[in-house]
Amino acid sequence: MNLFESTRVAMLALAANKLRSALTMLGIIIGVSAVIALMSIGRGVEKFFIDQFTSLGTNLLYVFPGQLSEGPPSERGRERGVLTLADSHAINNPLRVPDVIAVAPEVRGNALIARAGNDMDVSVSGVTAAYQDALSGEAVIGSFITDADVEERSRVVVIGSDVFGRLFEPYEDPLDQTIRVNNILFRVIGVMEERGAGVGGANLDEMIFIPLTTVQDRLFRLRTVSGEYQVNLIYAAVISEDRMEAAQQQITDLLRERHNIAFRGEDDFVIINQSDLISIFGDILSAMTLFLSAIAFISLVVGGIGIMNIMLVSVTERTREIGLRKAVGAKRRNVLSQFLIEAITLALIGGLLGIVLGAGGAVAATSFIDNFSAVVGLDAIAIAIFFSMAVGLFFGIYPAYRASRLNPIDALRYE
Repeated sequence: MNLFESTRVAMLALAANKLRSALTMLGIIIGVSAVIALMSIGRGVEKFFIDQFTSLGTNLLYVFPGQLSEGPPSERGRERGVLTLADSHAINNPLRVPDVIAVAPEVRGNALIARAGNDMDVSVSGVTAAYQDALSGEAVIGSFITDADVEERSRVVVIGSDVFGRLFEPYEDPLDQTIRVNNILFRVIGVMEERGAGVGGANLDEMIFIPLTTVQDRLFRLRTVSGEYQVNLIYAAVISEDRMEAAQQQITDLLRERHNIAFRGEDDFVIINQSDLISIFGDILSAMTLFLSAIAFISLVVGGIGIMNIMLVSVTERTREIGLRKAVGAKRRNVLSQFLIEAITLALIGGLLGIVLGAGGAVAATSFIDNFSAVVGLDAIAIAIFFSMAVGLFFGIYPAYRASRLNPIDALRYE
């Protein structure tokens, strides 16, 4: 019997017990659909974060106080690793750091904002006018913070697009309207364009931007022991991507000198570039996707056990048929291949249905997140098909072997 005929007979045998075949395939369908959905969503999330970080600019350096290995962020930089506003001014000196074209210090904190009975918790970003140049952000309504606002410590605020949607009606003009930030009145001067996730995964659309000096004096009062203004982060825009390493070394040398760090002393700051952030997030998300996919493969094993169980039952039910085939000349390999093809066909059909279901689930999941799309890769589909066939082959070998070893005479007398 050739492969085509064996497949046709296998399909007829499976069709004779439709409900049993469908229930047997259920484990394979669930396993494959879970693998496809998780891998597709995981890759979609990875692409989403990479796109979000790339939108901030591919030539950015991030200067943080302290070291990433010093403990939880809430404790980092209290005794050492403090960055000041003077540090950012020094980095902005083209004679010391010639490869940096824009420097933007930032102070971050949380605050409760309110207007006309609506309130929400937001992240507050205290910035200078250079923030817009360094991170390529634009105000779609009104204008961004100016140097004059910083110098005069003005109580003005630029709000994110989501904040605008929460506090104002779509038809309202937010400019020159007032909102309360920690119960202090601020005048709205602009609304930022939609940006998505920023450094640390914070949603830039749910942030408000206030002049750095205003934040330091009126909201958070961040100063060092010596009275210098303290900042949480310094953005440094480099002239080009191929000068990133040179600029990073220039900033390192400058800050070590300013912080009086000895020759072999440990830095009290850390500089991360865009590639490092993308690599870190990519590694974390890839590991998480693989871990979840490994759990989903357990369903394939369970489905394979179900296939073995049903094939053993099928061998028992068709004992006389096997005996009759052997009596008319069928060889062991013919019986072996027949039952193997039935097991593989069962697993393959379940795998194909699982691929359709998993891809559909991944696409459906994209509707819950703006600007997000799952990535259904051909390699994920190929892996699912391969493992489906492998499960059918592995768990079908023993029932097929058992069928091929039946004695034709005993099989014909079986009741």
